[in-house]
Amino acid sequence: MTQKTVTRAEITEALHQKVGLSHGHCREMLDSVLAEITKALINEEEVKLSGFATFATRQKKQRTGRNPKTGEEAVIPSRRVVTFRPSMNLKRKVTARA
Repeated sequence: MTQKTVTRAEITEALHQKVGLSHGHCREMLDSVLAEITKALINEEEVKLSGFATFATRQKKQRTGRNPKTGEEAVIPSRRVVTFRPSMNLKRKVTARA
């Protein structure tokens, strides 16, 4: 089974087909939504899309890792990461396809 990647262009096309607006307007809408989500995450706010998922950031602590090629230990600095928690509704829909 090969995995398919859904692109911005494909999402824009799907919006165009469903809503009927021009491709340009649909691209602007998608870009605006993604920009708002990004801005909220930068400001350390949680983004909850009811029935879909919750996006949030969290701080990971500094830890010691290992270079897989050489086996040499290295310090991995602390950093902020984005987390994605799917809603139960999304989980049910995805697992129903299995």
